[in-house]
Amino acid sequence: MPELPDIEVYREGLRRRIVGERLTRFRIISPFVVRTYEPPIEAVDGKRVQDIRRIGKRLVLALDEDLFLILHLMIAGRLRWEPRQTRPPRKISLAAMHFPRGTLLLTEASKKKRASIHLVRGQTALAAHDPGGIEPFEVDAATFHDRLVRENHTVKRSLTDPRLFAGIGNAYSDEILHAAGLSPVKLTQRLTGEEIARLYRVTQSTLRQWTDVLLKEFGERFPGPGEITAFRPDFAVHGRFGKPCPACGTKVQRIRYAENETNYCPRCQTEGRVLADRSLSRLLKEDWPRTIEELEGDAQ
Repeated sequence: MPELPDIEVYREGLRRRIVGERLTRFRIISPFVVRTYEPPIEAVDGKRVQDIRRIGKRLVLALDEDLFLILHLMIAGRLRWEPRQTRPPRKISLAAMHFPRGTLLLTEASKKKRASIHLVRGQTALAAHDPGGIEPFEVDAATFHDRLVRENHTVKRSLTDPRLFAGIGNAYSDEILHAAGLSPVKLTQRLTGEEIARLYRVTQSTLRQWTDVLLKEFGERFPGPGEITAFRPDFAVHGRFGKPCPACGTKVQRIRYAENETNYCPRCQTEGRVLADRSLSRLLKEDWPRTIEELEGDAQ
């Protein structure tokens, strides 16, 4: 799922291309992508784009007449900028937004069509689509602390809860927790004041670093297919199961659940303990390694 740094790349790319331009035609390709009916989606035709905003992981096109087009990419949704005459790929295209300089395509390379578009009018209606999470770059240390310990969940779950923090998902939470040296399963109300202060600093620095890296990487170029991804070669742990931790060399481990997985370094984050993976630990039972020593012994 595109997260804060990825959405900022899209935001900057769109700002360069469509702010001040008229959306000449909105074309629905998949009938299920538009989730609102009032105002009708045809109301955007001919409207000028005033601004590009971000609400958490949502992109918002602010249009004339107080209209807001809200794009939620979910897991597999992506944006593509194409010449106007380009024919949208049939199997993955959901909607096409035509502008004088090109066409913005919303695609989704998944059988589960989760990406969505909402059209609303007015600031109040727009605010209803905000889950309520605080922006990591705008929050102070005290508010971050209070929000983190509001409920007693694992720190991984809290960081990725859009009602608590905006824009952080599975990938960047792994990177944040590795940089902070914290176990993803530690309960928030058991974190020390020093650990929370460190997590606050690292959350901001990690997201800022990757936002800057990606903005520099793409420059004035709009991301192409496959370039907005949750798996980057320079990540420390996310998507690097079985590969050496860049800090200590220990093999990165994972916890798999549903469609996601948590990646972590047992030496840097869990005091040498290997966290139980529900599927594998249930299969291996007593053979499941619980420490780095057992894990490395199994590999020899």
